[in-house]
Amino acid sequence: MRPYLITAKPGRLNRAARWAARWALKTLALLVMAALGAVVLTVRCARPVTNYLATRAAWLELWAASVTGIGPVGAAVGSGLTDEFVREFHRARTTPAGSTR
Repeated sequence: MRPYLITAKPGRLNRAARWAARWALKTLALLVMAALGAVVLTVRCARPVTNYLATRAAWLELWAASVTGIGPVGAAVGSGLTDEFVREFHRARTTPAGSTR
């Protein structure tokens, strides 16, 4: 066995393939981060519109309730959901990570 075979460097093709694979992975990671960033930006930009539409829907429900005489159902359901979200948030904030309480 020749000694230079033991310490031989990888061939050009092997090095080029590893370089291409590394940069392909970096490019894919960059594209995934850019796509997630675009989604987050869209959601954050849509928040004021969502808040405005929710406010208008609440006013419309109150108007419809005053015209028809039927109580506002959304307010009762919404307050229950809000209470549940607050309870869950408080539980998640005070419970240690990994606990199954």
